[in-house]
Amino acid sequence: QVQLVESGGGLVQAGGSLRLSCAASVSLFNMNAMGWYRQAPGKQRELVALITSGNRVMYADSVKGRFTISRDNDRNTLDLQMNSLRSEDTAVYCCNAVIRVQPYWGQGTQVTVSS
Repeated sequence: QVQLVESGGGLVQAGGSLRLSCAASVSLFNMNAMGWYRQAPGKQRELVALITSGNRVMYADSVKGRFTISRDNDRNTLDLQMNSLRSEDTAVYCCNAVIRVQPYWGQGTQVTVSS
């Protein structure tokens, strides 16, 4: 059973920074891809950032230049550094991992950006 546990969410003022972390119960070497998704109230879930097993990264246009995704294979963690936060970044952020074709999800962590 693969478990993903997010941490690092909270309340921050616009322009501030937060760092999210996702701890995996298995080695990241098992993952084909890992990513961060978010869902704001009344909106569909959207991909924020993705990193593949070959360390290719992809970002949503809305976060390019502000967010950085990274993985630590020694600690089995996936991080998301979020800078220059905006009120529209407010959402529940969830960690996702794909092993072969099976997706796994964390419970999510709330990020609230006050303007």
